[in-house]
Amino acid sequence: MPPHMKRREFITLIGGAAAWPLAARAQQTARARTIGFLLPGGSRTTVVRGQLEAFRQALKEYGWIEGQNISVEYRFAEGKEDALAEIAAELVRLRLDVIVAEGTAAIRAAKTVTQTIPIVMATSTDPVGNGLVASLHRPGGNVTGPSLQTAELAGKRLQLLTEIVPGLGRAVVLSNPLNPSIAAAVEQTKAAARSLGVEIYVVEVPGPDQFESAFAAVTRARAGALIVLPDPMLYGHLVS
Repeated sequence: MPPHMKRREFITLIGGAAAWPLAARAQQTARARTIGFLLPGGSRTTVVRGQLEAFRQALKEYGWIEGQNISVEYRFAEGKEDALAEIAAELVRLRLDVIVAEGTAAIRAAKTVTQTIPIVMATSTDPVGNGLVASLHRPGGNVTGPSLQTAELAGKRLQLLTEIVPGLGRAVVLSNPLNPSIAAAVEQTKAAARSLGVEIYVVEVPGPDQFESAFAAVTRARAGALIVLPDPMLYGHLVS
């Protein structure tokens, strides 16, 4: 022992050094948190790739790094909404810490199979109207997250469009009839169109295999503008 070091200081130093490997091992063996990510669309579209990259980057900014202290279970319905229920049930069986779900159908599927695992809405057009939360101020239950307020913004969206396209006489609205939030947005758009003197032509796209016939209908409509109502399936396949 160096002559200037007291016995108590030496014992403290050795005891601390012995504890370092134990602390490191405890940190390494701590259970990593697991997130389930449920998306109704495909995994290879540009939109989805951008979403996942933004998701990982945001987690990293808060100190959560995939492969280190968190793991993510990604699940894609590939545009088949009837598959969401089984996929959500599969995620719940993995005993996740939280589920991130995009779109009303995916959120509802997750909410149906678990009332205990927290569910974060990546996007939702009308969570109150669709029965996902009790209210925006007090959502209650295990679901939370942002809302796009699609119906409320439909009129404003068309108004802005008439400013961008002066003299607009007809607009085509592309919608997914299987999305329960879209019906209110379509009606709001029609109401705004009547006050603005714009004719609205609605083209429905219930699935990815309907795009070819839908765009044929859009061409026949000879409209001056196209409005795509917010929907994960539509966005995920149009931008790819």
